[in-house]
Amino acid sequence: MAGWAGFASAGDWFGIHVVDDGTGRGVPMVNLTTTNGIRVTSDSAGWIAFQEPGLMDRSVHFEIEGSGYTHQKDGFGFQGVVLTPKAGEEVELRLMRVALAERMYRVTGQGIYRDATLLGKDIPLPRPLLNGNVMGQDSVQVVPFQGRLFWIWGDTLRPQHPLGNFRSTGGWSDLPDSGGLDPSVGVHLDYFLKNGGDVAPMAAASGEGVVWLDGLMAVKEGEDGEVLVAHYSRRKSLTEELEHGIAVYRPVREEFVPTVVLGEEFRWQHPRGQAVLGDGDRYWYFAAPFCTTRVKADLNSVLNPTTYEALAWSEEKGEYVWQSRDEPVTQSGENEAIREGKLKSTEALLQVKDALSEKAVAFHGGSVRWNEYRKRWIAIAVQKDGEGSMLGHVWYAEAQNVTGPWRRAIRVAEHPKYSFYNPTHHDFFDQEGGRIIYFEGTYSSMFSGAASLGFASHNDH
Repeated sequence: MAGWAGFASAGDWFGIHVVDDGTGRGVPMVNLTTTNGIRVTSDSAGWIAFQEPGLMDRSVHFEIEGSGYTHQKDGFGFQGVVLTPKAGEEVELRLMRVALAERMYRVTGQGIYRDATLLGKDIPLPRPLLNGNVMGQDSVQVVPFQGRLFWIWGDTLRPQHPLGNFRSTGGWSDLPDSGGLDPSVGVHLDYFLKNGGDVAPMAAASGEGVVWLDGLMAVKEGEDGEVLVAHYSRRKSLTEELEHGIAVYRPVREEFVPTVVLGEEFRWQHPRGQAVLGDGDRYWYFAAPFCTTRVKADLNSVLNPTTYEALAWSEEKGEYVWQSRDEPVTQSGENEAIREGKLKSTEALLQVKDALSEKAVAFHGGSVRWNEYRKRWIAIAVQKDGEGSMLGHVWYAEAQNVTGPWRRAIRVAEHPKYSFYNPTHHDFFDQEGGRIIYFEGTYSSMFSGAASLGFASHNDH
């Protein structure tokens, strides 16, 4: 053990660089497992720093597993590679990407560049190992605000205790054209901190329970001003809500303060999901995951639940209409209406099918954004109860209008036995006129059925 404690310098490690065969970029979260079950995982630069007493300077077989990537199998059907780990040496391991989306890096959490740091590599982030005492975070919301990016996350884990910050966490980053990192490199986050360096609670709702924020948007106020608004939900559990309403960000307090408390009858008349401007910026639409609710894009309307409208089928008009009486249409509700003969499939808006197999795809969480390159609205959404993963498969779909109709989708990423829930397309990171887009989701074993893998989560591009 004394010898093991002495491994401190970069030259004491064997470096394994896992890279995308097509782009040459490092691939994060690829697992290499020895025949006795020792598992190591590549960091956000694709590096693995390996040093295992008894397995150095000899041939070692590593099984390879990384969702969206593959490696040639040997004659016995094993997908792996034989390496000879030697301190101070490096090897490149090239994998073929089979998913359409390229996995880039972790945005939040501890140890983002753990192995690259151990190996003495250049790191793009100033705090690559632990930032704001954040071990993992849940469900991102982010909007451009006052010339920067304003970020909000849900439950946040800390190193010192399983109970972390469950009152929402916030932070800033700079836009790529204003001093921020290129999105292909990473995101430099500056968290709101309290004494001691922990992330500060951002939701000021009083009373027991966790507080989540969603439907985040920067709403115009007056001629030149803007204010951050979000829906807040104070909850006892995933299924039991104690209070909800609309909160406004107060910069002096650095908190979202409840401004409108809503009764139980206001189930949908508030911001929710991922907000997006549409109709020439006249309306805010809320993707949850489809844009079936909206409100006029002024602060008075946003704060008034009676001004919200929902998309619902009108038997009288024989079409979908915006109205304020009935609840918004859902994908499952539309499916039922088609089965009962109340709605023709050609009139439907939310009948998403796999473009290859024609199988129905149930969308869960996601975002809708305009894409200038495709001249279409595009949806990035996770599938509910997909094959081999409850909330792990990510789909891409296009439509002429922000409301649809959504017909065909292609699967762009998959996470077997894991979740990648609440994905959102960061359109402010679009490159080459929208030909390259970036999306982020919460990668976790939660809701995946893989309970033995723990519950820590983080957000990834």
